Amino acid sequence: MNFVEELRWRGMLQDIMPGTEEQLNKELTAGYIGFDPTGDSLHVGHLTQIMTLIHFQRAGHKPVALVGGATGMVGDPSGKSAERNLLDEETLRYNVTCLQNQLKKFLEFGVERNQAEMVNNYDWFKNYGFLDFIRDVGKHLTVNYMMAKDSVKKRLESENGISFTEFSYQLIQGYDYYHLWKNNNCLVQMGGSDQWGNIVTGTELIRRKDAGTAYGLTTKLIKKTDGTKFGKTEGGAVWLDAAKTSPFKYFQFWLNASDEDAKNWIKIFTLKPQEEIEAIIAEHDLAPHQRLVQRKLAEDITIRTHSQDAYDTAIKTTDFLFGNGSLEFLAQLNDTDLLEVFEGVPQFVIAKDELSSGINIVDLLSTNASVFPSKGEARKMIQGGGVSINKQKIDEPTQLINTDNLINGKYLVAQRGKKNYFLLIAE
Repeated sequence: MNFVEELRWRGMLQDIMPGTEEQLNKELTAGYIGFDPTGDSLHVGHLTQIMTLIHFQRAGHKPVALVGGATGMVGDPSGKSAERNLLDEETLRYNVTCLQNQLKKFLEFGVERNQAEMVNNYDWFKNYGFLDFIRDVGKHLTVNYMMAKDSVKKRLESENGISFTEFSYQLIQGYDYYHLWKNNNCLVQMGGSDQWGNIVTGTELIRRKDAGTAYGLTTKLIKKTDGTKFGKTEGGAVWLDAAKTSPFKYFQFWLNASDEDAKNWIKIFTLKPQEEIEAIIAEHDLAPHQRLVQRKLAEDITIRTHSQDAYDTAIKTTDFLFGNGSLEFLAQLNDTDLLEVFEGVPQFVIAKDELSSGINIVDLLSTNASVFPSKGEARKMIQGGGVSINKQKIDEPTQLINTDNLINGKYLVAQRGKKNYFLLIAE
């Protein structure tokens, strides 16, 4: 199966220029995708393009990842309803470095024939004068041509309009393609479907400036079946940086996908072959409550983005919070990792010296910590068997909790009902 066929059956391919597939089937071809360094981390919305480059390399072609140190200073109007804030050079340089380090986790840079390459368009724009640029590039594309692009038309019709800065973006991205075509032998540019206009501009510039031939293709923008934006949660974007989105939360994002989304995403975001995916989906449909597709998807993408150890920890965390996980798992964690497990869980600080002689469980959960609004409610739920401390059910409302119960000499995990957790920190 060639590269284009691979994208087709995975449901990724949107548009493709005539001759692109023939070029890719003819010989090893260099192709690139641009990544905008407006932040210091990529997020799951970038994964479709990362997977595209992975498939491109696996098909025997040379992937080039362009990190837009120059274009990041301008801002792409595609898919945007308003002008974005421009970043200073120091911030952009830092973001570029962070993105480069993340991309190195997904692409192979050590193979000889089709090793991946990383480029930064700031390298060829930093000494390019404005007058030289508008003379060498601007004269080849008419304003009529540029205004016909959907991304520009939508902004022109909007309340805020479009600045000359963002209007010029397609010229700059078009020159990126020209530069890589001329100097790096890049014959294909790829991107999301919102980039079609910019890609076409690049091929047109190559044709008009040097009578050259170049190609392009786009992938579909991923949407969730419920209509909400892919990659967004109540807590915001789902980042590839573990410091921004913990591996546990990252794992949970994929695990909580709907059946229909998971069946689409396992094709897009894993490298599993067609036969294996079809077998997983068939087995899933026999017992949907076991969420096999979601589990296979979450495992694959968590390991690729983070590591096997991060995935193993995410599994143990999930088992502890939602299953019958062992308390020993928490005892093996340092303070930072343990607090990460309980990120978003209500936390209360209690006086450690008061635990020395023991605190009645009802007082602990209603007075020392607001797990319950009253002693009566705490007592009632304890008598009903609905309260646990450190995964151990509390049988009597007279039970005492002391320092011997502390995990790592500092923590108590209170559980009210099946899913309501509270972290008590003794200081």
